[in-house]
Amino acid sequence: MTSPLSTPGPTLGVVGGGQLGRMMAEAAAPLGVELVVLDPTPDCPASPVARDQIVGDFDDPEAARELADRADYLTFEIELADPGLLAEVGEAAGVPVHPSPDTLRTIQDKLVQKRELAEAGVPVPAFRRADDADDVRDALDDLGSPAMVKARTGGYDGRGNAPVEGPDEAEAVFDTVGAGEGGAMVEELVDFEREVSVVGVKGEDGVATFPVGENVHVEEVLRETVVPARTSDAVRERAESVARDVLELLDGRGVYGTELFETSGGEVLVNEIAPRPHNSGHWTIEGALTSQFEQHVRAVTGRPLGATDLRATTAMANVLGDVREANDPRARRDPSDSEDVDERRAAELHGVDEALGTPAVGFHWYGKREVYPLRKMGHVTAVEDGGDPDELLEKARGVRDGLTFDP
Repeated sequence: MTSPLSTPGPTLGVVGGGQLGRMMAEAAAPLGVELVVLDPTPDCPASPVARDQIVGDFDDPEAARELADRADYLTFEIELADPGLLAEVGEAAGVPVHPSPDTLRTIQDKLVQKRELAEAGVPVPAFRRADDADDVRDALDDLGSPAMVKARTGGYDGRGNAPVEGPDEAEAVFDTVGAGEGGAMVEELVDFEREVSVVGVKGEDGVATFPVGENVHVEEVLRETVVPARTSDAVRERAESVARDVLELLDGRGVYGTELFETSGGEVLVNEIAPRPHNSGHWTIEGALTSQFEQHVRAVTGRPLGATDLRATTAMANVLGDVREANDPRARRDPSDSEDVDERRAAELHGVDEALGTPAVGFHWYGKREVYPLRKMGHVTAVEDGGDPDELLEKARGVRDGLTFDP
């Protein structure tokens, strides 16, 4: 039975008010859904478009209870949300939480995530647990060198990940990546042809997936996405099938981003999962019939899902902090630089008029007040029905590279 729409409509409480919360609020408004976000940063990026912001830490019990009391549904746009607290305040207020806090708990620990996938028969790279440098050395004996060391918890955008070339580096890399709470995981370094992703959604009325995207990463930070992925039909079909298998394992409604490797042998392996809208799905705003953000709002509030069909060939390019250096594939940074605090400065973006004046290009600004190297500040999207993916990618890159934070 379809619930009636009233004014004001339902309120969706969101833990996190960053760029994902901002775009979620933009997508929710036409559906009659209002957002209240919980975020520790006053005037967070989502605040101009959300109905209200509660200023508080993601794990602040009082703030979380206020969010639950003001919402008809609860969700999150950041994995730093506390799954136990979400479950507690949701139950106390009688408010559904989607995706499930148990799913969030699984995703937060990369080792637990990989174990559950492997036990279910989902293809993943070989991995080992590492609680100290000796474990890293043992893992290198099993997996070979070089390998990738990943912090089990707290990592994002390449932070918390570091390559280890051999046993002599085990101590230093573990101290950098895994010495904190939770330890680390060592993963084989996959010889991949390309990185792809599938944005999927679980709703009350079933499961849907968007077309497979091809992702360009440098230093494990996403730079660009091209849709459809420039690979074979067989690989695209396999990637979608694997992503649907992943969705079956996860509990709760909402959008999930699944990152995968296409190996040089044509296999598809799951890299990581995000239980929320994903950067590699930003292309859906202009490029799909229903954006990933609208799908997430529809799903968590129990509404029917929209169509996921491709509108046109699409290329998305991230606008990163210190654009000209950050977008140079030769640019490198130390993954241990957790926030680049010493390099923060006020965000003043130049070249916006030129970007807005480019036909068939969408520009999205995330409203962040400060910029630092490789911080995601916005994105541009180039679309053309039947367009050439390579040409569209070069167009998106050109517009993106015309933006600068220098006077």
